[in-house]
Amino acid sequence: MTQKHISHPEGLPNCAAGHRARHIHDLRGPAAGGGHLVECACSSTKKHSDADAALAAWRRMNKPARTPRAPALPEVTDNVVQFNLSLADQPAGRRKAAGGAHGSR
Repeated sequence: MTQKHISHPEGLPNCAAGHRARHIHDLRGPAAGGGHLVECACSSTKKHSDADAALAAWRRMNKPARTPRAPALPEVTDNVVQFNLSLADQPAGRRKAAGGAHGSR
């Protein structure tokens, strides 16, 4: 038998589809197509001469999806007073007519 299953006590991360991964060491020489690979039911890494390189390739292929950041909360400022300077929000009695009485006789 030229292939050997290598078990990891901490386990390998599942693939993106959720399949269990397994680490296989093909005992043939590199020229004959041997090396380390990690595979699951739907994908596998290429064969590497180093076990750590095969595991790094598996982790790179099956990174967990990034979650979007939560929107930033607005800063609460207790020491700021904002005056209402808009003409549209003022009561009708306080508004002046356009042009006013300035300069007219």
